[in-house]
Amino acid sequence: MGSTTETAHAVTDEGQVADERRNKPLYSERPMKILCIGAGASGLVFAYKLQRSFEKFELIVYEKNKEISGTWYENRYPGCACDVAAHNYTWSFEPKPDWSSVYASSAEIYKYFNDFADKYNLRQYIKAEHQVVGARWNEETDVWDVEVKDLTTGSVVHESCNILINAAGILNSWKWPDLPGFDSFKGSKLHSAAWDDSVDLDGKEAALIGNGSSGIQLLPEVLPRVKKMTNFIRGPTWVAPALRGMMQHHYTENELNDFATKPGHLLEHRKKYQTSTSGVFNLFMKGSQTQKDVRATMEKHMRDKLQDPALEERMIPNWSVGCRRLTPGVKYLESLKKDNVRLVMSKIKEITPNGARCEDGQEYPFDVLICATGFDVSFRPRFPLLGLGGRNLQDIWREDAKGYLGLAAPDMPNYFVFLGPNCPIGNGPILAAIEAQADYMLKWCDRWQTENIRSFTPKQVAIEDFVTHSDNFMKGTVWTEGCSSWYKGNSITGRVSALWPGSTLHYLEVLSQLRADDWEVTYSGNRFAWLGNGYSQTELDPTCDWAYYIREADDSPFLSRSKQRKIETKSGSKSGVEFKVI
Repeated sequence: MGSTTETAHAVTDEGQVADERRNKPLYSERPMKILCIGAGASGLVFAYKLQRSFEKFELIVYEKNKEISGTWYENRYPGCACDVAAHNYTWSFEPKPDWSSVYASSAEIYKYFNDFADKYNLRQYIKAEHQVVGARWNEETDVWDVEVKDLTTGSVVHESCNILINAAGILNSWKWPDLPGFDSFKGSKLHSAAWDDSVDLDGKEAALIGNGSSGIQLLPEVLPRVKKMTNFIRGPTWVAPALRGMMQHHYTENELNDFATKPGHLLEHRKKYQTSTSGVFNLFMKGSQTQKDVRATMEKHMRDKLQDPALEERMIPNWSVGCRRLTPGVKYLESLKKDNVRLVMSKIKEITPNGARCEDGQEYPFDVLICATGFDVSFRPRFPLLGLGGRNLQDIWREDAKGYLGLAAPDMPNYFVFLGPNCPIGNGPILAAIEAQADYMLKWCDRWQTENIRSFTPKQVAIEDFVTHSDNFMKGTVWTEGCSSWYKGNSITGRVSALWPGSTLHYLEVLSQLRADDWEVTYSGNRFAWLGNGYSQTELDPTCDWAYYIREADDSPFLSRSKQRKIETKSGSKSGVEFKVI
């Protein structure tokens, strides 16, 4: 698998690498082999960017499912949709003019990523129904030795690579709730992340556990089909109206035609929505005026929808908006008032053959149990990952996941993880952050390929300093308040390990340049062997302009971060008028 006529070799011979470079021009590319785990959004954009910019590489993307697109293949429950505007949920360079509505269904999003893979011929790198079951860093050969299970045959194959990318994602390992007697239930069981359309819901008495993002979307969609619905929830949650006016709306034929044919129209629309999403960050700062305004607006919204003092008391939280992930709740609050809906906030004590017994002493009967109870959000890899000294990342991150800038891990050389600990998964536009992570990873891949680097590993002191800064920053955010959230490992008082200490725009700037001083870099032979035979590749290419640096005026890039930022972000091009979150 790969894009070149030269096969990548995953075994490094220290002396040979240095000797070969001495006889080649500056920055000569050596063959590079990369294994990527997961063909969801992250794995696909990594493959695209690698293919676009690199030569002399071999890439294999292992995907455990039958199909690509990750969470959008797995999550197909009724009402499943993106909880941000669809025009925000595209790659920055790959718009989709024909989204049917503001909040697109999971089926549409699944199609978007499938079409993306087909358009750029990314399936050539992907092996579906192959699951990575183990990986070990070989300190003698400076490669990852990887075990991969073929899920169609059960056989295990062995691969090796120079660089290992974990794009498996965080919300992909679903689990049943850990409740006594769960296996004794005689009726049908469904999970939001593994929906079974063959289960008949019509006319049944159903129960739904959870009022997170999935539960809020599920209940209104399932309710018309069932005779009765019991919704078990742990506590209240903020149910969001449309943020910044992004109400659900199905685009008209004229609107779709304008998106497709009017130059600049779709770009302006996308920028408007993206600006809105990026502008939400101040909401998450404790005591901010934005937090006060939004909280007042959302409380009024919930009271207007519920119009029931008892329900209002049970459903409106006493913690700040944004402590848990916000989800636009289309028709959820209205559904709670239906005659065939029963809301239970008493903790489930056990599941019985015919229902659930709660701490209030009552047993609630039902025919079908629907679990919107989430995922394993521990950040621990789903397989043994053994790095320097044989240390297993599953053990290192068993109690608390502490990494580097949301994309690298301690003692794991030549290893990156998409959406790792303390990344901006809830801070703003997530696909923009994933793109930035891919770019950062590929800058290291470029250094490995064009220099005689053996390994690069984030320094422990850099990780510790980053975590300390992050923890101090979190004290000023609403995320540390008294809500149970997967941002804190599904706890109320735990460390905020899921989120970035800043906005998404902040994150994009941080990742724009490598901080090589935060990394332990080892070399094959002399670290300057990549200087080679004294020639630039430019002067060995007769088709190049050897005087490319001679100009009539200074159009070179600005050298300060401040000036670069102002030029890149077109500072001064906007009115500067503030706008509200809601």
